[in-house]
Amino acid sequence: MTTGLIPGGQPPDPGPTGGLPQQRHEPAEQEALHIDNRSRSSVITARAAASFEPVGRSVASARAFVRDTLQGWGYADIVDDAVVLTSELVTNAVVHAGTSADVLCLRSDDGVRIEVGDHYPEREIPLQGQAVNMGSPDREGGRGLQLCAALAGHWGVDYTPTQKLVWFQLALPGRPVGARAAGPALPSALLPLADGRVRVAVVQIDRTGALTSWNEDAEELFGYAAEQVIGKPLSDLAAWPHTPGTGTGIAEALRLSRWEGSYGIRGASGRVTSVYASHLRVRDTTGEPSTVCLLVRDHERAVLQTPLRVPASDTATASDGQSTDPFEVFIGSPAPDDLDGLLQRTVERARDMLDGDSAFLLLATDDETELEVRASTGLPSARQRFARVPVEAGPGRYGSARMPAVHDDLTAVPGAVPLLSGTGMRSVVTVPLKVEGRLTGSLGVAAESPGRYSNEEALRLQFAADRIALAVESARLGELERLRRGSLSFLVEASDLLAGTLDRDQTLALMAQMPVPTLSTWCAVYTIADQASEPYLSYVLHEDEELIDGIKSLLSKISPPDPVPTPGARVWSAPGEAAHQAALRSSMRSLGMSGGPPHQVTSASGIGPTLATASAVGGETVVLPLVARNRVIGMLTLGKPTDEHFRQEILELAEDLSRRAALALDNARLYSERTAISQALQRSLLPPELPVIEGVEVEVIYRAAGEGNEVGGDFYDLFPIRDGAYGFAIGDVCGTGPNAAAVTGLARHALRLLAREGLSGPAVLERLNSAILDEGARSRFLTLLYGELWPQEDGSALLKVVCAGHPLPLRLRQDGTVEPAAEPQPLLGVMDDLELYEQTVTLDPGDVLLCVTDGVTERREGARMLGDDGLADVLTTCTGLTAGAVAARIMRAVERFAQDAPSDDMAILAMRVPGLHTD
Repeated sequence: MTTGLIPGGQPPDPGPTGGLPQQRHEPAEQEALHIDNRSRSSVITARAAASFEPVGRSVASARAFVRDTLQGWGYADIVDDAVVLTSELVTNAVVHAGTSADVLCLRSDDGVRIEVGDHYPEREIPLQGQAVNMGSPDREGGRGLQLCAALAGHWGVDYTPTQKLVWFQLALPGRPVGARAAGPALPSALLPLADGRVRVAVVQIDRTGALTSWNEDAEELFGYAAEQVIGKPLSDLAAWPHTPGTGTGIAEALRLSRWEGSYGIRGASGRVTSVYASHLRVRDTTGEPSTVCLLVRDHERAVLQTPLRVPASDTATASDGQSTDPFEVFIGSPAPDDLDGLLQRTVERARDMLDGDSAFLLLATDDETELEVRASTGLPSARQRFARVPVEAGPGRYGSARMPAVHDDLTAVPGAVPLLSGTGMRSVVTVPLKVEGRLTGSLGVAAESPGRYSNEEALRLQFAADRIALAVESARLGELERLRRGSLSFLVEASDLLAGTLDRDQTLALMAQMPVPTLSTWCAVYTIADQASEPYLSYVLHEDEELIDGIKSLLSKISPPDPVPTPGARVWSAPGEAAHQAALRSSMRSLGMSGGPPHQVTSASGIGPTLATASAVGGETVVLPLVARNRVIGMLTLGKPTDEHFRQEILELAEDLSRRAALALDNARLYSERTAISQALQRSLLPPELPVIEGVEVEVIYRAAGEGNEVGGDFYDLFPIRDGAYGFAIGDVCGTGPNAAAVTGLARHALRLLAREGLSGPAVLERLNSAILDEGARSRFLTLLYGELWPQEDGSALLKVVCAGHPLPLRLRQDGTVEPAAEPQPLLGVMDDLELYEQTVTLDPGDVLLCVTDGVTERREGARMLGDDGLADVLTTCTGLTAGAVAARIMRAVERFAQDAPSDDMAILAMRVPGLHTD
């Protein structure tokens, strides 16, 4: 695609162009362009345009064009909305209106405007003031304007006699800017503790994302010398906690004026160090922008973390002038849409406020039946994140997350707080997060010693939870909305990919590829042939290709999941248990072989890959049934690595994907079955292997027109009649495809039966004519060349032929002359009474008899046609060639005569009597 350049900028990567768009180049002008937007004046700083043909695949190409353009401009946050709206509008143009679609993307200070125009040839312009038809949401078409009204800030429709232009404008996402903050003065005893020298890594990243400086503390923290990393992208080292559809990544964070948050850095040892980072974007004296990043270990975040300042009116003040409002100390200063940052700071402040050893925060599902772990501190967070526990964990008020609860000693009440099982925590206080009386989450603080908390601490924690509940719910809803919009875009593209093929193997591959890595780390697809068959492991994929074989081997050793038709994802524990057992066995073998820990054993022993596979499959595994037409046809299995869980929104998205994938797989199955049946029936219409005739060379070339057709209206046959006599035929039924092939089967089998009854050639064709007419409305006329062949002792061959409306056979003599070998007679399937006669032809040694169907002689290139004369000219060049070489040369000449694929069936039958001395 071609886009206008912003001053000082670079054009975005053009991306894929699979829909064959007709590019419309726009001038890359440096001056600003102006448009009138319904009384809103905008300054256009960049533009990109393309046109798309009126074919179905153009919709996917238009989406790719808009996505690549907006991502190139740095507006990843609005890509999903723009793609969904563009998809609907382009579909209306190329599918419903049947015209090409023009897509224009305009960037301005106010936002991004996208225009989609069609070219309907005759359009009535609405009267001024006439309302635009928004359509019905239940209809297949007409939803585009409703989506524009729902998602776009501004939109409109412009009409001309030949074009309808629908445009919409999306506001740019807000960018948080830097702010100054100050914390209260604290006694030394209240200052955070460090477990040694605090190292602050200082790194600088240029505008391309590459590292330009790396200080000594960075070397100590991460194990890389400066010369090892300078010039490399920070993204090569950063382990960014990305959730599909939720926006900001490391590249976006580096473009913000100021950013704070947590992520990981992969050290030289391969381990990921959790860091807390503060980014500040600056520019040097030449105006070149760069980003300075300060990084400390995550548990030392107090060195960099900026506290939130609250209005004085909302803050209680103690006698010494210091703030005593727990909310100020409790909440911190996350960005308004950073849910993960907000939750992480919440649990850290809650732990500090009650002097606990750990804290956790869970968010409730929409139906308030389960709680999902979203943040924790002092606990194995990787194992707990996105784990789900029931709201009502047991009898009584202490087993419900809807009420505050204090447990003095968890060892006395096992399982009271399932999240803390096996963590060493003894006492815990939990309080609900509620908004307008509805449970939205639960906050808890735990300690390793018993009896640490009383009702007073529960009241303090509840007060803080009440202050933060609305902010958490608002951020959660914002994240959920972004995730759902991203999910809609994901499902649209998945549906396009699945609808683009009817090949079963390719459909299975797509089903495994689409969830990885967006929804899961690995995926396995089981298929079920019929109700009596066991599930079969058909496809396995992991984001690390080196682990695929190991996972496939592991899954093949355990029983497949039960094909339960109940919709929704269900947990499948067998892979995790098998992975755990495999890891134990590998560890025992490792200790026995080397006497050292497992990681010291080389991969050559085969133990390293086993441990890696066990780790890759050791997390949560879920199974989604593939149900199509009220039958379970397979299972889609999604998995996470060790100690990781699925979030509920991802499982809901996976369920939507499984429904689409099941229907696509069943359609591919039905298509494959019908194709196999069709091919088997078609092959039955072709003769078996040609008989070997002593003293005569025979070669046949057959091409059926139409994709997937092996037999059409043209046919041939060569068969023994009796000792020393052979029958041959080449014919052409009116039309092509299956209907013509049905008459082909009738003709070929009737010829064999009648010829073997001892009837002459004319009698055989007259009875075949009657059989065709007996078909009634299904009958089709037929041109046929039928003959009988007798090889002679002197090396010649005697032929008796009847040419019923068929192109005349051509005889090639040794001297290069070509002449017809029969006379034309009436075709079959038209008249009741036929008077046919046979003609006798003798092929001398070295002579060739060429028989073709009209697909050969009527080969066209524009107004030119090969014709009988053209065929005869090609045949004159075949003197001295074998029958196979003659047939091949004729076919090459036909194929080279025109560039387009043949539109008619073609059959070539060449018979040659070898020369007495030359062969």
